[in-house]
Amino acid sequence: MDYTDIKEKMNRTINVFDEKLAEVRAGRANPAILNKIKIDYYGTPTPINQIAGISVPEARLIVIQPWDASALKEIEKAILASDIGINPNNDGKVIRLTFPELTEERRKEIVKDVRKMAEETKVAIRSIRRDGMDQAKNSQKNGEMTEDELKQAESEIQKITDKYIDEVDKMLESKEKELMSV
Repeated sequence: MDYTDIKEKMNRTINVFDEKLAEVRAGRANPAILNKIKIDYYGTPTPINQIAGISVPEARLIVIQPWDASALKEIEKAILASDIGINPNNDGKVIRLTFPELTEERRKEIVKDVRKMAEETKVAIRSIRRDGMDQAKNSQKNGEMTEDELKQAESEIQKITDKYIDEVDKMLESKEKELMSV
């Protein structure tokens, strides 16, 4: 049995989880928080990073410098309309996003949310495992593999699943440390 499809699906699930973690605000300035924000640039929804330079000069500050100064107001409007919860400071040349210190209570809330995302990712991985197991059982029913090969396939699928679940746990642990140590 070929396991590349199962591994690819689990890998994609991990990548989505990683992207979601990058967007979680941890009190430090992280340009990934701007990834989902698009502005109306000459009638086209455009990601901010395609029309401006984004830098992080300090741990809690993001500076957005548009290449076209006329886009400054649109960027400011888009950030205000987004749900990142930070008010942009526009000085006419650049936009500064200052991240406030997170309170202990807010950090715990964020950790809860991150744990929930991790659990959803694990559920998705287990669902991929179940599909793989069903596929193996169907192959055995159709006479494409013996019962011993089925047991071996199930064992291999479980090993792959365990590896990816461990990876999710490590990513979760790392993000929790980052959140609680800011």
